[in-house]
Amino acid sequence: MYYFIGDIFMNEENLIKYYNKFNEDKRLNTRHGQVEFITSMKYIKKCLKEFNNPKILDVGAGTGKYSINLANDGYDVTALELVKHNLKVIEKNSDKVKVIQGNATDLSKFKDESFDIVLLFGPMYHLMTDEEKIKALSEAKRVTKKNGYILVQYFMNDYCIIRYGFKENNIMSSINNNEIDNNYKIVSWVDNLYSPVRIEEINNYNKIVNLKRVKILSQDGPTDYLRKIIGIPCYSSYYEKQRSLSL
Repeated sequence: MYYFIGDIFMNEENLIKYYNKFNEDKRLNTRHGQVEFITSMKYIKKCLKEFNNPKILDVGAGTGKYSINLANDGYDVTALELVKHNLKVIEKNSDKVKVIQGNATDLSKFKDESFDIVLLFGPMYHLMTDEEKIKALSEAKRVTKKNGYILVQYFMNDYCIIRYGFKENNIMSSINNNEIDNNYKIVSWVDNLYSPVRIEEINNYNKIVNLKRVKILSQDGPTDYLRKIIGIPCYSSYYEKQRSLSL
């Protein structure tokens, strides 16, 4: 089954099957995953300090790693998630998070300017077309208050080329299979689960939706490169330092 919005589509069926098996919490609980999570939480909380009794919308909440932690810290959190299995996990692990099934490209369940902070930490990985990504950003902007923040994560094209293509020696087979174009841009097919982008594309989305970038971070890719190093003893002191900074 494909999810249609006009002529925009993504492979919803494959996406649901994937996340019925993939354990996102387990990934974020690995050593390198904790660096990603702690770094993200640090900047989320930095934004939250600007508001009194802020309301948070976690779009594409997964199994609630961010939603539950923020709700446990006393914040008003609504989690919107496509996969029913993930929603059940959130409900099982927390009675503080409001859960709603839905899609990032259609936030019609929410009124304009309803939230101080909107998290888009998963959907932009899986929306195949520019139109879908722009729609998701537009909806996030609509439900965010004028002085609010939208925190967005993207799946970066050049990271994939460096790691999967060159580091894992798949570059020639990917080119021969037309998975990469002449500019080393990964081709997004409807059956794909991930749609990588470059910074130039993100800049264009922001321009179209009229979003102003406050900060850009790279909390995932670098720690992935350092997986082996992040297991050594000296990492413990770094981890504790980062954890204390996020509190």
